[in-house]
Amino acid sequence: MLETLKKTIYAGIGAAVFSKDAVESALSDLVKKGKLTADDAKEFIEKAASRGEETISQTKCDISSKASELAQKWPFVKIDQLNALEARVAALEAKAAECECDCSAEECAEGETAPASDAPAE
Repeated sequence: MLETLKKTIYAGIGAAVFSKDAVESALSDLVKKGKLTADDAKEFIEKAASRGEETISQTKCDISSKASELAQKWPFVKIDQLNALEARVAALEAKAAECECDCSAEECAEGETAPASDAPAE
């Protein structure tokens, strides 16, 4: 999902760059034909760029807000939580292995044989 979101954003940015180039080209043609002054063209480009920056800023805020909203609704696990759980599992596995070794050693000391494997008896 995150990859799709990135691709969508990049496509929008690509369209914006293409549009900017197209607008600048069209304005340049109008200036050359004398239908628009260079100052008016420059002012238009500056206003369009400013609006574009505002739109990008607002879009970033909207995306951040939606991402936070989704994180609250969906049961995502954060990396630090995952790392902590992995550490706990590893510690418990080590402790369980120690107990199995201790139990096997005690059984062997009492004359009982420790099971050779976890395979079921025939």
